[in-house]
Amino acid sequence: MSPSRTRLANEAWEALFRAQSTVVRELTAADVWDGVSPSEYDVLYALSKAPDGLRISELMGDMLLTQGGVSRLVARLEDRGLVERVADPADGRASRIRLTAAGVDAQRRVGLRHGRHVAQLMTSTFSVEQLQQLRALCETLTESTRT
Repeated sequence: MSPSRTRLANEAWEALFRAQSTVVRELTAADVWDGVSPSEYDVLYALSKAPDGLRISELMGDMLLTQGGVSRLVARLEDRGLVERVADPADGRASRIRLTAAGVDAQRRVGLRHGRHVAQLMTSTFSVEQLQQLRALCETLTESTRT
């Protein structure tokens, strides 16, 4: 890789990292969380996509937390009645985490507010074409790192 290509790749990475950090700070500071932390919402959101529940290791897939960190989040959500542990039908020694009815309600309520805030932020910054391009670039980068 040529020095100019290496420099460009690093500048692109730094720009992506700065943008992600800035947007996360903005979204985290928003008044949309209704008593649920952004990290707790990440768990609720992941579980909303998995009606049969997920193992802790599966929850870790999209989160930047250790297994212990995810376990503590799940325990807090379980104490609040938002998630429950159920036996894993594929492995009796393991358990799956799934949303309770209260968890479904919390995810939908916070998700609606969060989604509106994300849409406002993104559509005030980018055109439809730019949003499509950004999505495609991010999907390409994500897929390239999974191989």
